[in-house]
Amino acid sequence: MKSWYSELTPVERRTYWACFGGYTLDSLDSTMYALLAPVLIAVVGLTRPEIGVLATAGLIGNAIGGWAAGIVADRYGRVSVLKFTILWVAAFSALAALASSFHAFLFVRVLQGLGYGGEAAVGGVLISEVVRPALRGRVASSVQAGFAVGYALSTGLMPVIFGLLPEATAWRVMFGIGIVPAFLVLLIRKQVPESQLFQAQAGRAVAPFWAIFRRVHLRNTLLGLLLASGILGGGFSMSAWLPTYLRTDLHLAVASTAGYLAMSIAGSLTGPFVSGWLSDRVGRRANFVLFVLCEAVVVATLLFVPIGAHATIVLIFLHGALQSGLAAGLLPVFAELFDTEIRANGSGFCATGGRGVAAIMPASVGVLSATMPLGRAMGLAALCAFAVALVAALLLPERSGTDLARVENEADVEAAPETASREDTRLCEHASRA
Repeated sequence: MKSWYSELTPVERRTYWACFGGYTLDSLDSTMYALLAPVLIAVVGLTRPEIGVLATAGLIGNAIGGWAAGIVADRYGRVSVLKFTILWVAAFSALAALASSFHAFLFVRVLQGLGYGGEAAVGGVLISEVVRPALRGRVASSVQAGFAVGYALSTGLMPVIFGLLPEATAWRVMFGIGIVPAFLVLLIRKQVPESQLFQAQAGRAVAPFWAIFRRVHLRNTLLGLLLASGILGGGFSMSAWLPTYLRTDLHLAVASTAGYLAMSIAGSLTGPFVSGWLSDRVGRRANFVLFVLCEAVVVATLLFVPIGAHATIVLIFLHGALQSGLAAGLLPVFAELFDTEIRANGSGFCATGGRGVAAIMPASVGVLSATMPLGRAMGLAALCAFAVALVAALLLPERSGTDLARVENEADVEAAPETASREDTRLCEHASRA
């Protein structure tokens, strides 16, 4: 039996690796904040609430940047915006190496978030439009595995760099590595063509940014926003604080923490492939419901039930797989909810608007942890977010494998008789007046 990758055309493969690489390198940059949080507390003097604010600030930047990039991508193209956002992320990640205070980190973190939100939104739309409908769930979802690869790179680099350099220097070197994503633009510039669906829109009037809030689209827009808010809110409650939880509450050393996080990363690499395959088989809605319920059980057991080291490792692996599978499932769903003329706009708003709403979770965990154990605060925040995601998933319209090109053509055909009818009426009225 052939794998889905062997069925891709050369253009589909190049687009896939460009989007996968964008997720990988942006993840390399963004996950460094969570990994370096204990060091920034110890060396720079940041507090836990300030670390929570930095995580939230980056996610708010994600929300603004993702929607803005989506609006621009619907006007000027997916590939051009993708290249710009990758360069933006690289630049501001490198600038983080020069920061020395909370306010400096806050400024850089917000601006870096703008680029990451834009890259994630536009990359998801590009791969969903380029890949054929029968493979969309598997291919678009698997792009999310790039996040796990980037996380693995940052986690693997951390003990090496900190083993060679003192902490006061090592954290700056870690942030400085963030310039690497800039080189991906060279590949995209030469190898990745623009989406044909977008090119087919050339010459048409550009839809205003508020079109996604019109009555015909509003239900899908709100459901997409709620779904992303719940899934990402639960994930952020865990990912922003898991390294700190392992070190400060479970009292693990840096090397041991890296080993536990490696299991989460391994799960994150697996989850998108499983989620994509399942969503193409049973549908997007059923896939979300199953993954959300399983993730809630895993998180509750991990943080609320006294367990041993081996059970903790297994649960961290399952958490990584389930959470990444949920996030990966958002990419094809959002592409199928909106027409081409507003697809990047709608996807950007739902995905990164969801990030903005979910951004309150890391800060909430930081505040709650001042009055209760960190693990309990993480668990309460995550379970509340997953409840929101479950409701949205149950109400989600099922459009698995929709042929995006045919939808556009059918819309034109349906609109043509209406236009002709209006024109005939106008001519008749003119004749009667004559």
